[in-house]
Amino acid sequence: MTTHAQRAATFLEDGPRTDWHDKSLWHVRSKRDGSIAGIPEWEALRQLGSDIKDNVLSNLDTYLEEFEQRATANGVIVHWAKDAEEHNRIVHGILARHRVDRIVKSKSMLTEECHLNQYLEEQGVEVIDTDLGERIIQMRNEPPSHIVMPAIHLKKEEIGQLFHEQLGTDEGASDPQYLTEAARQHLRAKFLAAKAGITGVNFAVAETGGIVVCTNEGNADMGVHLAPVQIHCMGIEKVIPRAEHLGVFTRLLGRSATGQPITIYTSHHHKPKPGGEMHVVIVDNGRTEQLGREDFRNSLKCIRCGACMNTCPIYRRSGGHSYDHTIPGPIGSILSPGLDLKKHGDLAFASTLCGSCSDVCPVKIDIHAQLYKWRQVVSEEGHLAKSKTIPLLGAGAVLSRGGLYNFMGKAARTALNIVPRAVVYNRFNPWGESRELPEVPKESFKEWYARTQTPEA
Repeated sequence: MTTHAQRAATFLEDGPRTDWHDKSLWHVRSKRDGSIAGIPEWEALRQLGSDIKDNVLSNLDTYLEEFEQRATANGVIVHWAKDAEEHNRIVHGILARHRVDRIVKSKSMLTEECHLNQYLEEQGVEVIDTDLGERIIQMRNEPPSHIVMPAIHLKKEEIGQLFHEQLGTDEGASDPQYLTEAARQHLRAKFLAAKAGITGVNFAVAETGGIVVCTNEGNADMGVHLAPVQIHCMGIEKVIPRAEHLGVFTRLLGRSATGQPITIYTSHHHKPKPGGEMHVVIVDNGRTEQLGREDFRNSLKCIRCGACMNTCPIYRRSGGHSYDHTIPGPIGSILSPGLDLKKHGDLAFASTLCGSCSDVCPVKIDIHAQLYKWRQVVSEEGHLAKSKTIPLLGAGAVLSRGGLYNFMGKAARTALNIVPRAVVYNRFNPWGESRELPEVPKESFKEWYARTQTPEA
């Protein structure tokens, strides 16, 4: 099992790509900053969004039952799934009853989380992702590296080569408009042939029983409008109380995700089309367990905007695939340990704890504080490697004793000036593999302060 640090090191081997990835994401973060600059009530809006989500998490059962009642009254068929396996069986059961062997699907992190594509393909169902970024990575047979921009790790030249090989575009062509038009023509045939359309859910309104899907390409609308069967897959945390609350979240979502005032398509679905069927599959898959963790329940407020990824200095320079989880970046690093602490516990350490993720979160999730708390859980439950626990024991002994701390500081300053470089920079010091220590000072701050402080008269 590889660690985040090892996977990140692989990504960092391509220096130009790393720099480009870093700058591209920071550009999106900058657009976010520019977009909110004209909203004087932005912080109040964030607080309101956070408060609404607090209310939802405290009354989740009530709102979910209300949503089911209203949706059922509208003619929608509502299903409940306790985990990914049950979710996949439900979706396939719907398709099987209608003899559907080909579907189109818009972006849905929940279906990625449940590995729905692989499951359906094993059952003989053709699955076509219709979001452009999702279609690109599907053609490359790899997972998304970002929840909003799934192919952000790829350059247009690589996409051009991919399209040349699989869609027959001109060799060497990399013009975005040309490539997008080629994808459009390719997907149009898939839309027309599909017998069912699947989407994710951004918001489910308990008051109306309707669901809202936000996209920038209109592909979700094409899928569900053309196909007789429409299926919407949602996590239990996506419910909100009333329709009036939508305005809060749509204002927060677009600006936080891409710097837009609102997503291009904000589509409302309340009932099946004439002669068709509308299904909503509500999924738990570990969310109830996370809700019961007092220190981590706020992570369920997430509206999947990706702002924390765009600002995170670790994510920007390590790539989304280094997280080995459906949701990468800071928010993924507090969601994934709850699913498998042994496998994903190291992600809690993939952070500088700078707090930038919490600063940009539109619903004020205390992401960096939760990362710190997960580190404590990892340590307490014995998942830290010996290479970390032993040094930490030594550091604890030194840092808890003033005299020993002063002595060790002086000893280290002396040693660093006289020992050969190989003693400090070697395989036992991963930190030094890509960093240089600053110039060693002649004295500590405490010594300097004692020497320069003028006693008060």
